[in-house]
This record gives sequence, structure tokens and C-alpha cells, in this order.
Amino acid sequence: MIDLAGKKVTVVGLGRFGGGIGVTQWLCGQGAEVTVSDRAMAGDLTASIAQLEGLDVALHLGEHDLNDFLQADLLVVSPAIPQDIPPLQAAEKAGVPRSSEMNLFIERCPAPIVGITGSVGKSTTTAMVGEILAADHTVHVGGNIGKSLLGDLEAIKPDHIVVLELSSFQLDQVESLGVSPKISLVTNLTPNHLDRHGTMDAYARAKQNIFRFQDDSSVLILNSADEATTGWGDLAPGRVEFFDPHAKPFKLQVTGRHNQYNAQAAWAIAREFGVDRQTAADALWEFQSLSHRLQLAAEGRGVKYYNDSKCTTPGGLIVALEAFAPRTAVVIAGGSDKNVSFDEMGAAIAKLAKAIVVIGATADKIAASVELSRTDSTPEIQKADSLQTAVKIASSLAISGDVVLLSPACASYDMFTNYQQRGDLFVRLAEECIAEGTQ
Repeated sequence: MIDLAGKKVTVVGLGRFGGGIGVTQWLCGQGAEVTVSDRAMAGDLTASIAQLEGLDVALHLGEHDLNDFLQADLLVVSPAIPQDIPPLQAAEKAGVPRSSEMNLFIERCPAPIVGITGSVGKSTTTAMVGEILAADHTVHVGGNIGKSLLGDLEAIKPDHIVVLELSSFQLDQVESLGVSPKISLVTNLTPNHLDRHGTMDAYARAKQNIFRFQDDSSVLILNSADEATTGWGDLAPGRVEFFDPHAKPFKLQVTGRHNQYNAQAAWAIAREFGVDRQTAADALWEFQSLSHRLQLAAEGRGVKYYNDSKCTTPGGLIVALEAFAPRTAVVIAGGSDKNVSFDEMGAAIAKLAKAIVVIGATADKIAASVELSRTDSTPEIQKADSLQTAVKIASSLAISGDVVLLSPACASYDMFTNYQQRGDLFVRLAEECIAEGTQ
């Protein structure tokens, strides 16, 4: 770890999502001379910039200035930034050190770290673990779930527990540290982010960094029912355990079979800290859905509207669809393209959905995948040019006992700043449809 006081640090990627805010604030607090470099224009980053008000930060926006990369003592690169862009390649050739928010935190964290990754369910599992362990421990939950823990470092003690959701992008960067969490769990592996990783093998390798650098005193927990990852135990340096997603279910207030799987995964981690099943059950009963993750957003005239905007994979949409009775869900799906196949998802929609309204850059691809698998005119397929239109169409197709489900299976960047903006708009539109009685 380098002493950051007085060092020239360039944060690469402030982001519309605000991913660079926490690390920029923390670096200023360490006395670093901070420059933020982002190709987006200031007008597109208004909300993020507002959170840096009062800090001594140089904002270089609209394009990357090579000098900000070559003259820095350290680059702190957002996971969302492709790691092979020319300024980063030039800086690497020049020997400029590179880090990330997560790497800076892991290097300095005094407490044992629990790491959770996977293609589906990692956010909810992370939150559930935090809820269970909080009964007997001081717990800090963060990472890809949306909270930077750098600002909490002074409050984190060696006898606390840190629970981190780790994305494949973050794990790609963690590889440079050669460090893995003491306890790691992989929920599952399905195709995702192939626009970034290129192949499933590369995607899997990134995920494997969550245990690759463990020692023989560490623990890796895998899903016994996930064929894609059960063999990973042979690669683990430490002890390997499995959780059974079909084990005796917990009583939950959150809907969906997938949340039972998440609960079983969370308890598997909690058991490593000596938590008994009743303590876990009590905490899990109190657990509420995370925002934008199969969250009941509105209800009226017998129709329930579910906001699953965080769903950015085909596998996630299948999981969401299976949470409801067959032919009761009117699905809204589509967004930017991550170069993954929709064939399996299309088959599931054809089998289970009442109707689907497709939007965004992948609208035609999703519609074609459903068309390929349906044998008659069910489910009905409609296309909308906006989320506003999609919600109106979906509402008109839903009757009492049905659900309108926003589960995009795609990233949001073709039409929205981030998935939160997409989900928040869906909630507002659902409430308006109920008020207007348009369903």
C-alpha cells in the first residue's frame, strides 16, 4: 500500500451510476491530488458531480487527456471502464500503477471478508448474509450491491465482518492483488457480460478470482445444483463446502423460489460463523426485497406490478418468471445488448408468460427467440418504442390475478442512465396506470 497523501491520483470513470464518487471522496480525505477523467460530458454527470461539491478535485470531462494517465502516481479505474482503452495501455507501458476502489479497500480492510459472486442472486444473497450475521456481529455490507466501504474503514475493526458482493468486472481487477476473500460463495454461473469478457471461459475465469488466491484455511462454498460451477472445488486451495438450494425451505416474505435458493446460500455462509438455523430463520423472515429486485412496486384492480429492473441477464428473467403462476405474467423485457443468447429465455417465456412487451436495442432479438419457441399465438408479443408505452400495453393486457413484470434481461444503457432510473420510471408509470384505470 502506498501513502496517498500528496500523490497525484487519477480516477478513471466517475460514471452516471456514480461508481467513482465514493473513491474520489475517500482519496481527497487521504490528502491525494485527485483528477477525475470521464469521457461523458458534464451535463450527463450532473448528479454525480453534485456529490463532489466542496472537494478539491479537477474534473476533466468529455474526453480522456493522456497526460492525466501518464503523469499520475496512481490510476484508480472504475470496473465499468474497459481495461484495454488506449490511455490505460499507454500508462501500463509507462509503468504507472493501477488500482480500483475495491482493491484499495481490500488492501486496507482489517476485518475478515466474505465475498459473494455469481450470475444471478448475488445481491440478495449478500444482503441476506448481512441480515443474518448482524444478530451476533458487527457487519459491514458493500461492494457491487451499491455501497462503497472505503469511507467506513476507520470504523471497521478486526472482530467485525465485511460482506462484499463482487462482480466479474471487480474480480478481474482484484486479480492484480493476488488476494481472495477468506470465505467465498458462488451462487451460479450463466452467460453474462460476453460483450466485455468475450467468451464464457473468460467470464468464468474472472469469477474464479473470488477463490483463486485463498489459502488452505479459507472456505469456498458452491451451489450443489449448479453444474457449471460444481467442479470448481477441484481448483480451490482451501476447504470446499456446498449448499443445497433445495434443502428444507425457510419461511420468507419475499416471493419466488429463487429467494429460497438465496436463503440457503446465505445460511451456508452464516454456518461458517456458528449461526444456528433458528437464528438464520428469524433474520430471513424479516428480510424484505431489495429495490429493483423483484420488488412489489404497485398494486391495483387485482394486478400487481413488480420492478425487477436489476435483472440484466436472460437467466435472471427466467428466475423471475418462475416466481409466478404460469400464464399470469405480462413481461416487459429488452435493453442494450451484451451479446448473450436469448434462446433459453425465449423458450421459458413461450412456456410460462401470458404476454411479452419488448423494448430497446434487443427488442427484435427477444421477440424472435419467443416466436421460435411458441406453438400458437400465446404468449402475445408486442413491441414498444419506450418504457412508457410498454407499461401501458402491459397494463391493458393484464387482468385481475395477473402481474406486470419489468424484468429486462438486459443492461439499461440504450435508453437509461442506469437500472435504477429504469426501475424508478417503471414504478411511477405503474402507479399512473392504476390511478388512470388503464389496465
